[in-house]
Amino acid sequence: MAKAELSIIDEVESAIRLGSPEKGLETARRVTDLFLSSAGSFDDEQILLFDDVLDRLIGTIELRAIADMGARIALAEISAQLAPIAQAPPSVMRRLANNDEIRIAGPVLQESSRLDDSELVKIARSKGEPHLLAVAGRWWLKEIVTDALLARRYPSVSRRIAANPGARVSGAGFSVIVGQAESDPELAVSVGVRVDLPSELRRQLLRSATDAVRTRLLSRAPPHLFEEIQSAIAAVTVGVEREMSGVRDFEGAKRAIANLKGAGQLSEATLLGFATQRRYEETVAALAALSGSTVEVVRPLMQSLREDGLLVPCRAALLSWETTTAVLESRFATGAMKPADLAKAQGNFDRMTPENARRTLRFWQVRAS
Repeated sequence: MAKAELSIIDEVESAIRLGSPEKGLETARRVTDLFLSSAGSFDDEQILLFDDVLDRLIGTIELRAIADMGARIALAEISAQLAPIAQAPPSVMRRLANNDEIRIAGPVLQESSRLDDSELVKIARSKGEPHLLAVAGRWWLKEIVTDALLARRYPSVSRRIAANPGARVSGAGFSVIVGQAESDPELAVSVGVRVDLPSELRRQLLRSATDAVRTRLLSRAPPHLFEEIQSAIAAVTVGVEREMSGVRDFEGAKRAIANLKGAGQLSEATLLGFATQRRYEETVAALAALSGSTVEVVRPLMQSLREDGLLVPCRAALLSWETTTAVLESRFATGAMKPADLAKAQGNFDRMTPENARRTLRFWQVRAS
């Protein structure tokens, strides 16, 4: 080991033994500077040595920092210097991250790669809002951490997580954010344009959003989300709810349609009757049977906010446009599609050949199975 390192270790021992506050602060700064000067070249043993001596020094400084502004400033400086360093002493990082003073803990909480998920979860469960905000701003967060952060229900933390593209959020976490967004327009916009927000939660968000929030969502939506958000806004604006929003049992409908097919009574007219009466399960099962597909393939097409996918089984089944329109509108509890949307769908329907529709449907069937 270099003589400089040996001499500074001796100095650390002297500072701790003598208990001089000024000496401790001066030595801590010197140890930090020495570490930073060659951090990339130290091996694990040398890093652990620095970890031990610096941790002991900081422990003595923390006792003073409660009443001494100079000590707090010194610890904040050390924290800011060490936080971005990948080889930073791990025990020191944990000690600084758990400091109650956010100026000291903040840089480490937001930047240090030395903090693992379990440490971040512990901090999320035990510290106050400023500490949680710092964690929420980290460049990468797993669901286990964001779940712990969101469980505290701080609106400011939810806003930071929603705006952080590196924060992964679970379905339960998104449910918390969407619930808070009902009374928080800024949060509604931030979470509404996230590509990983589940579609059903995006629709829930849009149902309670004001016109101003919906307009902002459209203006900020990435290209691949624009049409989905636009369609969802159109649906909730006219006050309709999708039939597929409820929990459904298709087994009875499958048996009924199988019996009709076996008796030679399953036809386009039968499907038209189901669709007109908005008998959702029977409509799905009948369309699946007439198109040579399955409920498992047709049901997601019925649930989609887009019409083009559902046109495929309708065209494959050689349905008329009248029956196809009834199938499209059977997805709604009340009301009908806008004339412009129907005209666009009919144009796509007319351009699609039955052969291409059957080929696409076979591909989806193979992929589903």
